[in-house]
This record gives sequence, C-alpha cells and structure tokens, in this order.
Amino acid sequence: MTVSIPNQKRNILVLGGAGFIGSHLCEHLLHRGDNIVCLDNFVTSDVENIKMMLEFPNFEFIRHDITQDIDFVKEPGLRKFKVHVNGIQEIYNLACPTSASSFTKLPVETALANSLAVRVSLEMTKKYKARYLLASSSAVYGKAPEETNIVDEGYLGTVNFIGPRACYNEGKRFAETLVTTYRDHYAVATRIARIFTTYGPRMLRESGRFIPDMISSALKNADIVIPGDVSTGSSLCYVKDTVEGIVALMQSDLTQPVNLGNDNFMTYSDIAEKIKSITGSTSLVTFTDALPYAHQQTVPDITLAKEKLNWFPLVNIDEGLKQTIAYARSSYVERRDIRLSA
Repeated sequence: MTVSIPNQKRNILVLGGAGFIGSHLCEHLLHRGDNIVCLDNFVTSDVENIKMMLEFPNFEFIRHDITQDIDFVKEPGLRKFKVHVNGIQEIYNLACPTSASSFTKLPVETALANSLAVRVSLEMTKKYKARYLLASSSAVYGKAPEETNIVDEGYLGTVNFIGPRACYNEGKRFAETLVTTYRDHYAVATRIARIFTTYGPRMLRESGRFIPDMISSALKNADIVIPGDVSTGSSLCYVKDTVEGIVALMQSDLTQPVNLGNDNFMTYSDIAEKIKSITGSTSLVTFTDALPYAHQQTVPDITLAKEKLNWFPLVNIDEGLKQTIAYARSSYVERRDIRLSA
C-alpha cells in the first residue's frame, strides 16, 4: 500500500527521466505539483530535455546509473524533499535504451537495464513501500498473430530470445516477470504499461527511430528511405497521450499489463507524405530492404485501458506531427545535438 502523507507533496522518482517519454512525464508530474526526482545517466537521453525544469524548486536531477544502488537520504539535493522522513511514494521506471540503434551499440547496457536495474528499482519500491510502474513495450508480443496484427494483453506472442533485439525484446519480457514476481512474493504495488510506438518533441534524431529520421530527411530535402514496402507501417501515439495513460495506470488498481498506444495503423509512406506536406519538403520517398529482424508491427487492442482507465489517444496524427516538426526545426537544424555519455 502506498504511504499517504497528509498536507505534504508526494515525492516521485522518475528513472530515465531525461529521456524522450521520461522528460515529458517529469514535466506532467511537475506541473501537477509533486516533488520530482529525475534520475538518468545520459546514455541515450539529452540534457536539453530537462533543462527548463531545473529552475523549479520541486524538481531535482541526479546523474546516476540505476544498475547501481543509491541512497537517496545521502543526496544533499533531496533534503528539501525530506526523503529521510517522508520517503518516496511513486517510482516510474523508464530507464532503458529504446531505439533500434541502441540494441547494437548498447546491447549489454540494454540487457542490464531490463534485469539488474529493474531489481534495484524494485528493492527501492519495497524499501519505501511505494507504488511502482514499469514502462514495458509492445516488443514483448514479438510477431503479430497470423490472422490479425491487433493484439490484446492476453496474447503471449513469439520472441527470438537470442536475436539482435533480444536484449530489449526478451529483456522486457524478463522485466515483466521480475515485476510480477515482486508483486506476488513481496506484495509490492506494481503496474506494467506496455507502450506502443510513441512520437513527439524531444526524440533524438539519427537514433534509428523512423519519425525523427523521416523529419530530419524532409527538412534537408533528402530522400526519405523506408525499410520495407508500401504496406510497411505502425501505430503512432503522441507522447502527451502516452504520458497521460502512464499516469492514469499508476493511479489505478490494475496490476496486470495494460496496452498503451494508438489503435490505428498507418503506413510509413502515408506518414512520409504528411511530413512532406507539413514541411514543404521536396524529398522523394524511396524503399529499401526491410531490416533483417523486422516483422509485421502489432497494433494495440486498448479496450482494457478504455474501460478501466477511461483512457484513449486524443491527439490526431496531423496535429502531433506539426508539434514534432516544430520541435525538430529548432532542435535538429538550429542547434547541435547535445548528447552526454556516462
């Protein structure tokens, strides 16, 4: 059970809080009035994502690798939150590389983020009697079923546990197993969000994600290259919607995994044409061989989220892309990417 502190702001820990989704989550919780402890090691995140939050008195950043233990009581910056007295009420774990390029550049780090880091964060949760949410992934489903690409939470899927994406795909499966084990064995209050493809401002370019790569190419009037053919595509959920779903799940009593994503499928070629239209780009859309580990993208059945969380995506693709492109114009073109490595 989560500890309730009368007349006291909640202390909320966001692991991976300087990342794409993590920074938007921090911002959402910050403006809600909570005390936010953002922890990140900057392996696949950007300091710019949290720069505007550092001036808030109820926001504190700690640079740390969550595969290593940390004693928050000894952190001088957290004295103002009285962690030594009030503890931590909620822990959101988004600490894991997520882009395709990370699975080849950071395979060990990815595997450890889905195993050792999850254990460390669950031990924190047990210590503080906090509520815990794991940001899992649609990757746990692997290949879509033959008869449909729509999957609900009961679909077990098939994942290659020794392939090039195993550190992430199978890693997320193990992470869910570990979270569920702590829930059942230690009575830890856990939540699991199975997040489908999410896009929006603060996505790092040249990270292997197709939306920022498409936008970057369009802004340079370079060819937009799609791995696959005209039928290749995905579902796309704007980051604001994803964050609101994550928070709704944390506040709910659902302990089973919950799909969070957009239940509409779009082809990459249609998305590319929308990006070209918004940017006024003269880029050509071309196709190349599909990635060797690629398979038909799954689309979430979000019935559970609709019925139990009263959640569903609200931002349409045109508005979402306009916001994402506006960020890209200033970030990708006018400034050099700032990437700090641990």
